[in-house]
Formats: sequence, structure tokens, C-alpha cells
Amino acid sequence: MRFQVLDIVPHSPHPVTGELISVHERLERVVETAVLVERLGFDSYAVGERHAGEFVSSAPTVLLGALANATERILLSTGVTVLSLLDPVRVAEDYATIDQLSGGRLEIVIGKGNEDKHFPLFGLDIGEQYEYLTENYELLRRLLREEDVAWEGTHHADLTAATTFPRPFDGPFRIWHGSATSTAAVDLAAKWGDPIFTANALQPRENYLVLIDRYREQLAAHGHDPALGYVGSGSGGLFLADTDEEAITQYRPLYEFMAAKLAAAHAGDARAGKTMAFTTIEDAVAHGPALVGTPERVAAKILDYHKTYRHDVQSVSVNPVLPWAQQQEVLTRFAEEVAPLVRREVFSTLWGPQDPGRAKGFTAAD
Repeated sequence: MRFQVLDIVPHSPHPVTGELISVHERLERVVETAVLVERLGFDSYAVGERHAGEFVSSAPTVLLGALANATERILLSTGVTVLSLLDPVRVAEDYATIDQLSGGRLEIVIGKGNEDKHFPLFGLDIGEQYEYLTENYELLRRLLREEDVAWEGTHHADLTAATTFPRPFDGPFRIWHGSATSTAAVDLAAKWGDPIFTANALQPRENYLVLIDRYREQLAAHGHDPALGYVGSGSGGLFLADTDEEAITQYRPLYEFMAAKLAAAHAGDARAGKTMAFTTIEDAVAHGPALVGTPERVAAKILDYHKTYRHDVQSVSVNPVLPWAQQQEVLTRFAEEVAPLVRREVFSTLWGPQDPGRAKGFTAAD
């Protein structure tokens, strides 16, 4: 199995102490974390994109440019590029530039995003979010693969002989499709033979499995090689300690504060994926996707989820309100104590020599 660290760059006070670091320091830590996880042997580092709420990830391409300069080996990614909001021409230009800066170490995950408030910010109709996503993706994939593109669509202006510059480093970089609640994303991925990344963060695993199973069925129906139908999985937060009891006690205020905060923000909203299905830390650890406990327990949970999802890459996120030294310690222990236990049991061809879509600049050990 491969491993990724994801930071959607939330920026909010500690729920107990009220401490809030500066935006400058928060963004510096994004870069410092990338350097650390590259040294620790993680395969990928991803940043989010948010345009509303307590986040400072509104300019992911700027962050990725800094990460490309600060790292040498690790694969760079997004989680997610909110393609429903964006002009595909600009996306092709920006991300090809990052692909060039990184020497061919880029992949992205696209989606419509989990935030409703960003659509009015961009003057867009939330009722058409999946139509935006589909059209923007199908134009983007052509712009990355072709020159002199002619295009007639519904939401984007018509194009005649359009070529975006720079071109990608060595052919089009891989695009994953983020999947959380809707069949639209997995159907789009299956149509084009692209991989998917299941959010696996807030809901019971059965909700996500329905979409993963549909993806694999549709992938085969479209005639694509099932061996290349890679699946990534997120998680409900990572926290490690010497005992399960210690981990639960320390992580409880962070987890349960966030559960209550989401519930308050979406009061009366019954849509899946807006609030945490597991409101207590005990429930989240026992039945949900939270990776909280000893390294052995967390490894066992990843392997248990793998029996269900058969995923190829596990993404983890550390709560940024933790003390900076503790964030680094958790990531170090995961790399040194959790990842080896999982890799011993699970093999994937993803990003290895048998993966035809492997980014050309990716030099991780196979």
C-alpha cells in the first residue's frame, strides 16, 4: 500500500486553549510538513482547496509551487481541486506549470467540493455543480492531451485552436476523482478509466463502499482494465499514543468539538457527508474511520478497511491545532511503526514500475 499526507489547511483556534497561530506560520508549516513526510518516506503529499470558512487553502497552486521547490522526490497532489468552480484553461496552465516546476511529480484529485458557500462567491449555481464538474473535466483532459483544441460547450465559451502553455512535463498528469456522496463523480471516473479517491471521513464505511462498488462495475462496463482502477481512501483523522486509552483521552476534545461544530453549522441539513456520523470519539474509533490509538491498532484498522475497500493508497491527516512537535511525532510514528505493518500485508502496483500512469518524476522506492 502507498501512503499520503493530506492537509486541507484549516485555520481555527484550539478548542480548549483558544490558541491560534498566524496565517504566516500556518502556511509555513504546510511546507515544513511536506519536507518532513518526504524524509519519512511517505509517497504523496496533498493540499486542499477551500474558498469559504476557516481555511487558508484558497490558492492551492501557490502552495504547490512552494512545495515543488522545497521537495525533490515526493509526489504532489490535491484534495481536492474544486474543478466545478474553475476555468479549465486556467487549471491546465496552472497545474502544468507546477508539473514542470516539480520535474513531473504532480497528480491531482478533482471534485465539486464539500462546501456550498463557494458557489455564490464565484457567481455559480449550486444546482448545476455536477454539470460544471463534468464539462470542466472533459475540457481539461483535452487541453492537457491535445493542442489546437476546438470546443463547444454549455458553460465555457467556445474555443478554436486553443493550446495551453506550458505543456505538462511529460504528457498529461494523472487525474483522480474525489468521491464522497454522489454517483456523478464515480461515473465520470469510470467513463474515462481514471482512479477514484473515496473521502472516507465522516460517514459509515458502507456509504462509501456503495460508490466504490459502483465505480468498479462501471469501469468494467466501459471496457477499462480493472487492474488500473486504483482506489484511494481518506480517513477520519490520525492520532497515535502509547495506549489506546491515552490516545482517546488526548484526542477527545479535538474530535468531539469538531463533531459538535459541524452539527451546529448544518443544523436541519440531513444531507450525507455534511456532519460526522460518529459523534463520540469512542464510536469513531470503534466503528468509524478515525485512526486513533496505538500504532498496532491503527494499522489493524487500515487493514480492516482494506478488506472492505481493497484500496491502493491510504491518506492521513493530522489535526493542525495539536502542538507542532506533536504533529511531527505522530507523522514520524506513523511512518516508522504503522506503515511497515500495513505494507507487509498489502501490495499495490500503484506508482510502481507496473503502473503505466506513474508520474515520470516520481522516484520513491518500489
